[in-house]
Amino acid sequence: MKETSPAASAEPAARPVPSGPPLAPGAERYLSLDLANSDLAFPGGRDEDLLGTPESAREWLVTRELAPAQAVLYDVCAGRLRALRDAVRALLSARVEEVVAPAEAVRAVNAALTSAPSAALLHWDGERGPYRAQAHPIDQIVNHAIAVLAADAADLLTAPDAARLTPCGATPCRRFLVRTHASRQWCSTRCGDRVRAARAYARRTQGKAD
Repeated sequence: MKETSPAASAEPAARPVPSGPPLAPGAERYLSLDLANSDLAFPGGRDEDLLGTPESAREWLVTRELAPAQAVLYDVCAGRLRALRDAVRALLSARVEEVVAPAEAVRAVNAALTSAPSAALLHWDGERGPYRAQAHPIDQIVNHAIAVLAADAADLLTAPDAARLTPCGATPCRRFLVRTHASRQWCSTRCGDRVRAARAYARRTQGKAD
């Protein structure tokens, strides 16, 4: 991932609108929850991966203000984001189910936490000898985004909000949410309406059968 020089502008650019459906409760505060919910499933077997291509992954980062608008994302970087998402989803599932999280998921998040160097690194070559320099911009931007997302995931999992994590109760949706009240089961009004409509249809069908 690399950043090109921004064009001069008299006014600051407006913040882009996030891609995908409306955020699930809690995702407006936790970027890691938004990351976990970026792999979408819809009725009828339709799926949409907001990180599925370098361009869609770039858009996701830009609209979450994790990368500059002029950034370019490559396949390997999009793959790293998807791998982190898999780890975060595994950790959220373990927290919801109150089981020990997979060790590889914990390691993946910890590795991401340290992926952005906080200081110029030491380099040494035959011509220049020892010197210090920041990481290449291609790595620096994506590493920073991954580190921010991993830190956010660690914060969510250790915060009181973690006790209110739950998966959306509407099939086939696979998004997580932080319940705003004890009875909340759906990640969105659309999911809730779909389940209520299905239940109403089932009751009518059962009534006719009786």
